[in-house]
Amino acid sequence: MALYEHVVIARQDISPQQAEALNDTLKALIETGGGTVAKIEYWGLRNLTYRIKKNRKGHYSLLALNAPADAVKEMERQLSINEDVLRYLTVRVEELDLELSPVLARRDRDRDRTERPRGGYDDLAV
Repeated sequence: MALYEHVVIARQDISPQQAEALNDTLKALIETGGGTVAKIEYWGLRNLTYRIKKNRKGHYSLLALNAPADAVKEMERQLSINEDVLRYLTVRVEELDLELSPVLARRDRDRDRTERPRGGYDDLAV
């Protein structure tokens, strides 16, 4: 079996729960085809660089797959007929990166930065 990274962009007007249900559907398709899904990351609603089918935003998801080529082809076929999917890309990789992706790592780093108490007038020693 080969290793793949797969990114899906879904329409902006579906809910986050529907976007995650799409991820679950993709996982079931891969497992039915004899593969496994090592990681699923939902990146949330993000701005698109340019409009795609009149959408300015999209729900992004990243999947790390260990699957045969037939299962990946079937998944891509299902995505091509799904009206909620704007774009998808599957890339074959040498090894799967199971760590947190840079998109989510940056989001966590930014969240930590905003949660830190900021120095104000109360912190000054007079």
